[in-house]
Amino acid sequence: MSGVLRRYRLAISLMFGIAGMTIGTWTARIPAIQHNIKMADAKLSTCLLLLAVGGLVGMRAAGWLIDRHGSTTVMVWPSLALGGALLLAGHAPTWTILAAALLTFGILHGTLNVAMNAAAVSCQTAYGRPIMTSFHALFSIGGVAGALLSAACAHIGLSVADAFAAVAVMSTAAAGWAIHRLIPAPVSNPDSQESTATAEPAHRQPRTRILLLGLLAFSALISEGAAADWASTYLTRLGATPATAATAYAAFAASMTIGRLIGDRLTATIAPAALLRGCGLIGGGGLALGLIGGTPVAAIAGFACLGAGLSCVVPLLYSTAGGLDPARRGAALSRVAALGYLGYVTGPAIIGGAAMHVGLGNALLILPALATLLIIAAPVVHRSRGRHHRTRNPRSQNTLVPAGGDDKTHPTRQILTPKFTTNHIDHQVPELEGALR
Repeated sequence: MSGVLRRYRLAISLMFGIAGMTIGTWTARIPAIQHNIKMADAKLSTCLLLLAVGGLVGMRAAGWLIDRHGSTTVMVWPSLALGGALLLAGHAPTWTILAAALLTFGILHGTLNVAMNAAAVSCQTAYGRPIMTSFHALFSIGGVAGALLSAACAHIGLSVADAFAAVAVMSTAAAGWAIHRLIPAPVSNPDSQESTATAEPAHRQPRTRILLLGLLAFSALISEGAAADWASTYLTRLGATPATAATAYAAFAASMTIGRLIGDRLTATIAPAALLRGCGLIGGGGLALGLIGGTPVAAIAGFACLGAGLSCVVPLLYSTAGGLDPARRGAALSRVAALGYLGYVTGPAIIGGAAMHVGLGNALLILPALATLLIIAAPVVHRSRGRHHRTRNPRSQNTLVPAGGDDKTHPTRQILTPKFTTNHIDHQVPELEGALR
């Protein structure tokens, strides 16, 4: 694998880390910001709603932009501006300025989310093996890092504004470093059997399949959002101490991160539909048993199972969506991501509304029920040629193809690559590196 492609993967990984760190930083300091501005709950709810609306707008716009300009180009400005929007939110003197900052932050974050996932799918195609889950692991790690950094700043007495300024500088610097290592997304030979097998279903029934992928993303991210907001509350109602209650979401987040770190190996060895069914069984079944157990220990174990089960779901769904039609990758990914994000922001409200009528424990049983959709609809995810292992096709190894579909930039910045081999491009790497500088 060429050094240029490895640097491209590292650059995309940094984008995932930036997206996770900025949203984690914001989430961890919401109570402090509400206290500083002296916002009523209703005004805070309006600000959070605008953040969600901005995210949806950014995701939908990203699909159009990616299909016209390429994911590499679309990633540039949101990644550089995200820190500035976070900085504005930290310094907002009134709730109206905070609302405007969060709307901007949501648009930038949503745009970056879809663009970096589109680039990740292209990078995975070039690698010829599963790497998508590792990108999402960086998002999870970035989120935890942002939250921990915010907590550390609060511990040493730094204001919210100072903490957000530090994260803004770090994220902008990381984005600037990554941008210089981004290249037009490389793809495999479009005439290969793999590309044909991937693209054909998109011409037969793309809308139905995209809608089903979006529905699964919606269901999975409802569970993720609900776990973030209700796990600790549920343990408190079971009689757990505040310290014990806090470990419920920590167990969920930790198991999800670990699952994503090993997810690429699982994806390489297990058929996608079987892996998705396994995720549904582990996540839904484990949480159901934990809730039925009715004790804090059982509940913590249940949320840990839910995190492990959900760890590979979104990467699998995004990989499938991005491979349906490489020429319109942005449109497919933006629809699936927007539906998933809608589930994430509405999940807590859905569980809260149900809890008012049947109690929180019974309301949380909605999450295992949603996990059964992953089991039933698992065949929607696919693998192009049965395995994501690197292919060795003598006819395609010596064929140089310019990156297309995702790449709308100047031809001199295109990567010319044979079918997942580098034997024939070594002489082109110094030239490409010079162009990138």
